[in-house]
Amino acid sequence: MAGSFSISAEPSSRCSRDSLEPFTSGAGQALTLRWQSDAEGLATAEMQAIARWTNLSETTFLLPPTSSEADYRLRIFTPRSELPFAGHPTLGSAHAVLEAGRVMPRGGRLVQECGVGLVRIAVEGDGAERRLTLALPPAKVTALSAEDVDELEAVIGHRIVREVAPAIVDVGAVWVVAQLADADSVLALTPDFRRSAAFEKRLGVTGLSLFGRHADGEAAIEVRSFAPSCGVEEDPVCGSGNGAIAVFHRDRGLLKAGTSYTAAQGRCVGRDGRIALAIEADGEISVGGACVTCVDGRIAD
Repeated sequence: MAGSFSISAEPSSRCSRDSLEPFTSGAGQALTLRWQSDAEGLATAEMQAIARWTNLSETTFLLPPTSSEADYRLRIFTPRSELPFAGHPTLGSAHAVLEAGRVMPRGGRLVQECGVGLVRIAVEGDGAERRLTLALPPAKVTALSAEDVDELEAVIGHRIVREVAPAIVDVGAVWVVAQLADADSVLALTPDFRRSAAFEKRLGVTGLSLFGRHADGEAAIEVRSFAPSCGVEEDPVCGSGNGAIAVFHRDRGLLKAGTSYTAAQGRCVGRDGRIALAIEADGEISVGGACVTCVDGRIAD
């Protein structure tokens, strides 16, 4: 990233913007995120308008922290709404501020301030070898009713594994999580997006994150995340959705503490993301991967 920035309190000022791809080491393989530096002075409505204009899964805005423990503050917007937290914007924006030299890790980590509070991000390596890993905010897990499980199957047009009870997992972003029979079942999904949006709005969730197991290979599971109520029919690679699935594995007893695995996501929308997940010994969930900068530029007056 070239690292050209301007700082101004005027909403009409030019701001640097970068397109970033978290969870990949090569451009065009994962999810593109738009990052806006020096957003101080932009009103919430202006941030939302920019996010609607970029029309990416998320657009982030860098601000000075209000906590002495944080290195920076981040606001995260989908094309339709603001999120208190999201995974790939957190890692992608951390990559951007490091590339720009805006902050330096302290003790091998950054601390991001956002809607859910403070998020720790471990930093390993530098440049093309850099890997970033966030500690997922504490999660709240709620069971889906039998009627909502029926509706979920109708929305996605496929049976789910009911023996592993689907759940709503709130990690800042709020996901309906369910397991399908296998990875091929996940890849074959063709959801009814209009019905999904209505379902999401009724439940008050961000979207649906669904997974199925691979029989072999690098990735243990295949994941797809749908959030049409937020203006994102399918998120190519979703950090918070994958984090919610890791919480689901932990709380449903599918994986024990001390377990790590790789998830694959994005093939159905022409991407090939890889997300590293771990259930730490204390039960904390970590979500990590590599990031690349694919475009940089400025928003003109």
